[in-house]
Amino acid sequence: MAMPVPHTGSWTAADLDHMPDDGLRYEVLNGQLVVNAAPKPRHQWLIKRLTTAVDAVLPAEYVALDGVGVLIGDDEPIPDLVVANGPIGWDDRGIPADQVCLVVEVVSKSTTLQDRMVKPVVYAEAGIPNYWRIEPNAFKGQLPGEVLPVLFAHELGADGVYAQTHRVAAGETVTLRAPFEFAIDPGSLLP
Repeated sequence: MAMPVPHTGSWTAADLDHMPDDGLRYEVLNGQLVVNAAPKPRHQWLIKRLTTAVDAVLPAEYVALDGVGVLIGDDEPIPDLVVANGPIGWDDRGIPADQVCLVVEVVSKSTTLQDRMVKPVVYAEAGIPNYWRIEPNAFKGQLPGEVLPVLFAHELGADGVYAQTHRVAAGETVTLRAPFEFAIDPGSLLP
């Protein structure tokens, strides 16, 4: 099967409907098609554990979904976890950005640049108020003695840029207050 081409000069979320069902993850960021390999079991275990922990404390008006696209104009990035509020179109292509209050990215070797640099800018420009990044692998900037995984929590400032509110290593417990109260030790997310 030939790879589809965009209907216009750049890729849009609508073009994703024509992608092959081949086990790869397709996203659109800034009009560019991003293709990633399927996540590894450890990555998915971490997301499963995080989703379960979030679900346990989530207020009734919110829903947590993993691997669902966020609709931002013609783009559709796919965070590892999305927390949204309001009525969800269960059969829609993704969730509109204005309903999303939190996106979470778990960094893997194949998504490092997007998860640390590109996606936070896209999410901030869309007005998503909270962004969490989890580093399960050794990374540049890791502090001496810092045990993995490390959770970085960010809130959107009045200037439209994310500001880091927490940096929490495995073995430490923190209570995050936005967008809902959530106590977590990142170490509890791995087997």
